[in-house]
Amino acid sequence: MGHAVLLTGPERRRRWSLEDRTQILAEAFAPDAVVSEVARRFEISTGLIYTWRRLSLAREAEPAFLPAKLVGPASSDAVEPALCVDFPSGVKVRIGAAAPSELAAAIMRALK
Repeated sequence: MGHAVLLTGPERRRRWSLEDRTQILAEAFAPDAVVSEVARRFEISTGLIYTWRRLSLAREAEPAFLPAKLVGPASSDAVEPALCVDFPSGVKVRIGAAAPSELAAAIMRALK
């Protein structure tokens, strides 16, 4: 037999603490877990679980700006890139001075 939750007063939405959300997300996205079953157990929609996951991933995202390091002048026989970026993931990007700015921006967006 099902049960109902009666919410009284002006606020009709349940409030979930960050700890509760974290627990629900951990259960929903554990190996071999089924999101809809977890949602039913906690009496929430699957859409809310995916929204919480998207928001938690956004909070954990890397900062938009990365530290830059200036290097010395290029030697006369080597072509030195104009921009060198070392991402925390270990990916290194070197973009030459002749590269169009649109290409450089597209590369940075793709590796973000």
